[in-house]
Amino acid sequence: MTETAPSPPKLPVSLAANPVLSSWIRFSPEGQVIVSPGKVEIGQGIVTALAQIAADELDVDIGRVRMVRASTAGSPNEGVTSGSLSVQQSGRAIRYACAEIRQIFLKLASDRLGVGTDALDISDGTISGPGNVQTSYWELAGDVDLDREATPGAVPKKSTQRALAGNSVQRLDIPDKVFAHPRFIHDSALPGMLYGRVLRSEISGAKLTDLKQDAARAVAGLVAIVRDGNFAGVVSETEDGAEAALKALRKGAAWSAGETLPDEDGLAEWLKAQPAESTVIDRKTAVRSGEKHRTIRRQYTRPYLAHGSIAPSCAMAQWTGDHVHVWTHSQGVYFLRADLAIVLKLPLEHITVEHMEGAGCYGHNAADDVALDAVLLAKAAGRRPVRVQWSREDEMSHAPFGAAMAIEIEADLDAQGEIVDWRHSIWGNGHTARPGRAAQPALLAATELAAPFPRYISTNPAQAGGGGADRNSIPLYDFPSWQIECHRLLTMPIRTSALRTLGAQGNVFAIESFLDELAAERGEDPVEFRLRHLSDPRAQDVIRAVAKRANWKPSKRDGAGYGLGFTRYKNTGAYCAVIAEIEGADDISVKRLTIAVDVGEAINPDGVINQIEGGAIQATSWVLKERVRFDKERITSNTWADYPILRFSEVPEVEVELIQRPDMDPVGAGEAAHGPVTAAIANAVFDALGVRVRNLPITRDRLIEAMELTS
Repeated sequence: MTETAPSPPKLPVSLAANPVLSSWIRFSPEGQVIVSPGKVEIGQGIVTALAQIAADELDVDIGRVRMVRASTAGSPNEGVTSGSLSVQQSGRAIRYACAEIRQIFLKLASDRLGVGTDALDISDGTISGPGNVQTSYWELAGDVDLDREATPGAVPKKSTQRALAGNSVQRLDIPDKVFAHPRFIHDSALPGMLYGRVLRSEISGAKLTDLKQDAARAVAGLVAIVRDGNFAGVVSETEDGAEAALKALRKGAAWSAGETLPDEDGLAEWLKAQPAESTVIDRKTAVRSGEKHRTIRRQYTRPYLAHGSIAPSCAMAQWTGDHVHVWTHSQGVYFLRADLAIVLKLPLEHITVEHMEGAGCYGHNAADDVALDAVLLAKAAGRRPVRVQWSREDEMSHAPFGAAMAIEIEADLDAQGEIVDWRHSIWGNGHTARPGRAAQPALLAATELAAPFPRYISTNPAQAGGGGADRNSIPLYDFPSWQIECHRLLTMPIRTSALRTLGAQGNVFAIESFLDELAAERGEDPVEFRLRHLSDPRAQDVIRAVAKRANWKPSKRDGAGYGLGFTRYKNTGAYCAVIAEIEGADDISVKRLTIAVDVGEAINPDGVINQIEGGAIQATSWVLKERVRFDKERITSNTWADYPILRFSEVPEVEVELIQRPDMDPVGAGEAAHGPVTAAIANAVFDALGVRVRNLPITRDRLIEAMELTS
């Protein structure tokens, strides 16, 4: 038998795209290791995890590692920070780059010291050998040229040789936030900074037909009023002045009628009636098909969801001649630069986009939109920088939302109630309209200019990249056959783009709710039912672990319910199983979420647990509270009163069991919990009250509707 030759080694994907070693790692004369990833810190703790990886591979104290914010001026282009891929992509790139750099320095030290590399040790950057000979990274750095491309074949340390990975260390970004040092863009100020605000109608798609400016021009400190078609804004010496000028300008504005929004209470029917691009996502044919005895069909929906960032979006911009510098909390600085170049008709090298931390968002909120706003207003400011911050109403009306979804699942069952065929269909808008993905920009102000760009209709990432509306729609379970279809809307009266998990939350909610219905009909335990249909041992392990941790199934109490949810995020990422404990009367209260998660190698276990806890709490808020509201003309849920989120008093107790697999590649944790938590809560509601709520959020009105259907 001819043996197949082993595949040649390959660089990790981010390192292959950015192979120059010095773009990732440099050594400063002051004794620091400067690490420059292309992924950004958005509250997920990536700065700390990447520092741990670099410190481990280079054998330096983590206190020597200085993490550099991503900037198009010199950072590797790692696209966008999304999809729970930062450790998986940036972490692997840094690990392999540092492994090669370590060997480069050991080789040079060996030559200088006359000692074989095997006899050398590195401790906190000092390279030493027999006879007390020693040197260091910093002594040798001047003679090492890292402006070279990485070569495949570098061998990182084994997991047992790593001192930091797998251990919880203090987050590097937390001290500034605790002690109120200006780390967030909202707290930052540039010399000579001016303040800007942008005028927009609350009516969707309205055009600016008239703009009386006299009252705004009378406001003290006004620097400029900017108008370009339907785009209008003010620049002032002070923030209060900008607010006052905007208020005066709003009174002088006249708007046309806008576009008609869908019927909020008939959303599923509206979604299924729109023109759509239909795609078969996956098809599996049974080798031997069982005989169909009957078919069960159910429909599940989720509403449009807002990001609900605690601080509205903010950006700063400064022009110098025909060059512009932008400071932003965008999750993709290179992608934003690409769209700015299209709008401004400038070469890419004339635009620098630099990341600064924002107040929290996972997905495509208005960070990119406000960056273009700042750039356009800064044109009227000479060489002075302009800071633009959206209002709460702006953020909740004009930022992209997570797409509403209608999901229909059918299962053919044999005479014994076993699944012989499975069909899953999704209707909804695409889940991404991020900048930098097309020949036209996806930025809001670009559609408002006198020479406007068309509104970008949201698309879905390919299934190979995790999918969009179809994310997690392909079952992990061992069903004999299935067909998965996605119907992407070709119209978009309500603007949608990436929100945390994309379509995974809706699909996992639907799949896991439907499985629970089938298990209940059979009188089979939900845990055993799932285990019986899973052959992946890691999937089985998280379900068994959470069942043991939660003591499944506790004795029944009146009004209390327990439910299970499971998934592997994107079918390639973290495994997560959740058991929810709820109490239900007039409203649902989630008392406890017990979670088991497997992310492969957990670089910073505390960081993983933080991400799972945060995702679980956000998902609880989505399930119980959140729903974008609108009438025929405008978004009406533009305040916290109209778009309620979970209060601290309503936060459930969250217990996380982390299954450590240090010899397996790490994957992200940030989006793993949302789908399973959603399903677990919904299944617990049925356990408590005997009714199925298939339309999110699970509010008092939805419970009443479900009870009426059941009665």
